[in-house]
Amino acid sequence: MSQSETACGNLLEQHGITNVKSVQRNLCTPALYEEIIRRGEGSLSHQGPIVVSNSNYTGRSPNDRFIVKAGQSGEDIWWGDVNRPFDPDKFDALYNRMMAFLQERDLFVQDCFAGADKDYRLPVRVVSTRAWNSLFARNMLIKATDAELENFVPGFTVVAAPDFKTVPEIDGTRSEAAIIINFERKLILIATAAYSGEIKKGVFSVLNYLLPKQGVLPMHCSANVGANGDTAIFFGLSGTGKTTLSADPNRRLIGDDEHGWTDKGVFNFEGGCYAKVINLSPEAEPEIFKCTRSFGTILENVGMDATTRYVDLDDASITENTRAAYPISHIPNIVPEAQAGNPKNIIMLTADAFGVMPPISKLTPEQAMYHFISGYTAKLAGTEKGVTEPQTTFSACFGAPFMPLHPSEYGNLLKDKIREHNVSCWLVNTGWSGGPYGIGSRMKIRYTRAMLNAALEGKLDKVDFEQDPIFGLHIPQSCPDVPAEVLNPRNTWEDKAAYDAKATELAKAFHANFAKFADGVTEEIRNAGPLAK
Repeated sequence: MSQSETACGNLLEQHGITNVKSVQRNLCTPALYEEIIRRGEGSLSHQGPIVVSNSNYTGRSPNDRFIVKAGQSGEDIWWGDVNRPFDPDKFDALYNRMMAFLQERDLFVQDCFAGADKDYRLPVRVVSTRAWNSLFARNMLIKATDAELENFVPGFTVVAAPDFKTVPEIDGTRSEAAIIINFERKLILIATAAYSGEIKKGVFSVLNYLLPKQGVLPMHCSANVGANGDTAIFFGLSGTGKTTLSADPNRRLIGDDEHGWTDKGVFNFEGGCYAKVINLSPEAEPEIFKCTRSFGTILENVGMDATTRYVDLDDASITENTRAAYPISHIPNIVPEAQAGNPKNIIMLTADAFGVMPPISKLTPEQAMYHFISGYTAKLAGTEKGVTEPQTTFSACFGAPFMPLHPSEYGNLLKDKIREHNVSCWLVNTGWSGGPYGIGSRMKIRYTRAMLNAALEGKLDKVDFEQDPIFGLHIPQSCPDVPAEVLNPRNTWEDKAAYDAKATELAKAFHANFAKFADGVTEEIRNAGPLAK
């Protein structure tokens, strides 16, 4: 073991990791490429991206995610189907078993930060058994400078061991996979689940617990800023268009997935982007498409010709949830400091599989609160294990799987910031039009972009609006570059009675879902949802 490896090995001993074969700390991207190829973890593709596959876990595994119930966090967490408690003694035993597994193995370490705002950033150490997981961490988190690495002390440590399988009968897990967060020990364990999104979402979950205690709103959103300094944030779950819609050549990108909102403004948690790339179009999404042809990008579960090494972004043979992980610096039009001022507009994205939500509507502050807490969308194929077609879902705060606290904690922070900064709020449906999934068609991205541009540029401020009789949303009656009949979803259905029935069905689902939050919000917010009951 070299001197640098010895030093890093000593650093790992504080985590209980000993007797390892080798440790490679903070390898640069070319060196990690060499390790990935040498170890047979992936292949070099045409024009430079590295292609990796993890066919057993092609999406997040939310049913295998746990939080250790201990100490102050045990009292703070909103326990339930999302935040499942894990016994601290079971965690300790499992951790010891995993540390024994890591002995005599090659390990890769990345020391990075989560959070561009130095007042709130979290030092994160990612220890992995696979070189490509280390490259993923290097791409997705914020790299530390040489000076910062000199005295780097992790605030949280992630140990990712995809080859380590838990034993439910012994470990208390649900399956051989487990993603376990321990706030008291400042650890995240990832076993078996090789999907790299578990690393970034584990860190995101930690920030979602820590930051509200400091008055910072953590958000599952993308963000960009216009030429006039007008910041916009885009809430939405995976597959609703956060990454695609925020990568606008006319606006500078702050980040594509996770941000914090302080009194000063918005800051990115990450240093990279993790874009869904199935059927990616060079015409509609040129900047992201270019990244899939760039050195340093990881293409996860993307099809590739073994002879020519050309990738096929239309290939869904492994999963619909094909991904590209690349440094945000691959995008030409970014905010280098990854921070900007307070938002002027908030966009809430939904992929409505019923095909009854308007493609764009303006929200009152009360409606914004209602829809933020509701977090309606459809889970799209591949974003979670076992999801093969869109499923209607409500995900509180547009990110319930990553929110350890009660939704009202985040909702109240959002409410206060909207009022303080007089933010305009919009609900945008990137889902289906002309009928439900299987009958209608997905909203054309050029229409969605035109509607967003009109909202962000103030072109909808003076148009007439009509109120939807079922959802109570305010729909613009005209929008530049968008056919008028597209704006009202009822007009796109041939069978109007079928539309009314389906819209009423969804309205009832909204009311049923919101009932569990009703006691924590005001009557004004409770009444801001759909009108039909």
